[in-house]
Amino acid sequence: MGSAKVIKKRNEIDDKYKWAITDLYADDTEWQKEYDQVLELGTVLSEYEGTLAESADRFYEFLMKSDQMNKLLERVYVYANQRYHEDTSNAAYQKLSDMASNLMVNVSSKISFATSEILDVDEKIIEQFYKDESALLAYKRFIDNLLRKKPHVLSKAEEKLLAEMGEVADASSNIFSMFNNADLKFGKVKNEEGEEVDLTHARYSLFLQSKDRNVRKEAFDAMYTAYENFRNTLAATFSANIKQEVFYAKARKYDSSLKMQLDDGNIDVSVYTNLLEVVHENLPLLHRYIELRKKVLSLDEIHMYDLYVPMVSDVDMKIPFEEAKTIVSEGLKPLGDEYAAILKEGYDNSWIDVYENEGKRSGAYSWGAYGTHPYVLLNYQDNLNNVFTLAHEMGHAIHSYYSDETQPYIYAGYKIFVAEVASTCNEALLMHHLLKTTTDKKKRAYLINYQLEQFRTTLYRQAMFAEFEMITHGKVEANEPLTADSLCQIYHDLNQKYFGEDAVIDSHIDMEWARIPHFYNAFYVYQYATGYSAAIALSQRILNEGEAAVIDYINFLRGGSSKDPIDLLKGAGVDMTTKKPVTEALLVFKSLLDEFEALI
Repeated sequence: MGSAKVIKKRNEIDDKYKWAITDLYADDTEWQKEYDQVLELGTVLSEYEGTLAESADRFYEFLMKSDQMNKLLERVYVYANQRYHEDTSNAAYQKLSDMASNLMVNVSSKISFATSEILDVDEKIIEQFYKDESALLAYKRFIDNLLRKKPHVLSKAEEKLLAEMGEVADASSNIFSMFNNADLKFGKVKNEEGEEVDLTHARYSLFLQSKDRNVRKEAFDAMYTAYENFRNTLAATFSANIKQEVFYAKARKYDSSLKMQLDDGNIDVSVYTNLLEVVHENLPLLHRYIELRKKVLSLDEIHMYDLYVPMVSDVDMKIPFEEAKTIVSEGLKPLGDEYAAILKEGYDNSWIDVYENEGKRSGAYSWGAYGTHPYVLLNYQDNLNNVFTLAHEMGHAIHSYYSDETQPYIYAGYKIFVAEVASTCNEALLMHHLLKTTTDKKKRAYLINYQLEQFRTTLYRQAMFAEFEMITHGKVEANEPLTADSLCQIYHDLNQKYFGEDAVIDSHIDMEWARIPHFYNAFYVYQYATGYSAAIALSQRILNEGEAAVIDYINFLRGGSSKDPIDLLKGAGVDMTTKKPVTEALLVFKSLLDEFEALI
């Protein structure tokens, strides 16, 4: 495996591979100044209570100052948490992260009156306000969206109470994050060279791709044994998180927590259920793929730890980070010179925190604050998957760059439903480039195997996660208890359904629900699957139609939340209210499966 025996400490990582966090604040003292400003602005804004209907000027003034406060709050929150994510065991930044969370709850409570008060203003008065103060028209979409949600907005007192509950509501997520990133240890396992190395979140995926089955099994067993040792605690934490979601849904008079979460982007529940229906219809393709994997790997039984190892061996795809940057740049050339220049700016100006270090948050993400460049967190390992992760996260980052550049603050933050489109479109374009420039038959088979895995993990697997969420939330809504046993049984049954009779559903995999951080952000994961489907469609259009499609796509990236997500995607050429994008994406999966079978 070539893995180092000991993970480096933060101060042992070369600075050129760390993000330029000082572009947000030069130091913690500057952070504290803006923290205090946010507190002060929260107090100032609270004094507007009961006066928003007095005049157009007063109404506009409040909205302007709210934007000012929220921009500063976003900076304060992002800096504190990114510092914490650099090393989750750092007590100083644990404190700043807690302070930022408390500040968010504090000021949210102080301005919690606003939504109810705005909705109490007669719509005829608001129309007159637009005439009295034309600058207020900039907020018309924001106000219209509030009016759409009017049935779910409570009284001032109730909204204040819910806002003050924010810290309590976040408790289960915070507990899980601390446990999963800072406290939980997986021990040591032997790599391919027989060396004992620390098992970490980042290395786990690398070990599962090992050609040595003993390495895969040992890593798999060690990972899930660690979670099983805390199964009841994790079940209680997971259940508590769902209960708070259900509580908020009931409080806001939604039929379900699913409807509440989708309503934020004005997404109909049918988009969610359509995804699951199309995936169910196409499970035989996944079963065919699992059967093929078993055959190609010459296995008597295919276990869950056999799902990630490449089916094509002896292909050297060890890719250092500097090479990965070049490959991604080449792959994204169809998006034009402007996009390429922004990508280079990110590379050259330390947007990216590259390597794993002791205590660093697991996984990868793109984040940032309005008015500063985006940031990308990686835990880079020298393999093809991490090259695609770089393309994926820079897709998010450049989406944010375009949106922040084009939209005013209030509309710059795009909805999660479209967030995964930009990232996975980058992946699709990168794969097209790699396949186009590869003449070696074996390497082509390796790449197709990789893309088949992307379909399995991004479309099928995330749909399975989405189904798990729908089932578990439904049980809590029906007042059925969630225990470690019931959660494991639900998860086991779904794995059996999705992976079919050829797969051995190892008992360890029943605990996988306990290590998925996104489950603490309810009904998020389905958007990976819908986003992947939309991205396949958009990438095909960009490659087939060229400049006209690129213009539409860049306009989509510039859109922020200036329109509903469904409408933004329609403008780019994809209608997610139909089953067509998911159906057509799975036809691509079938064609790749056909080609792979022919190649081997």
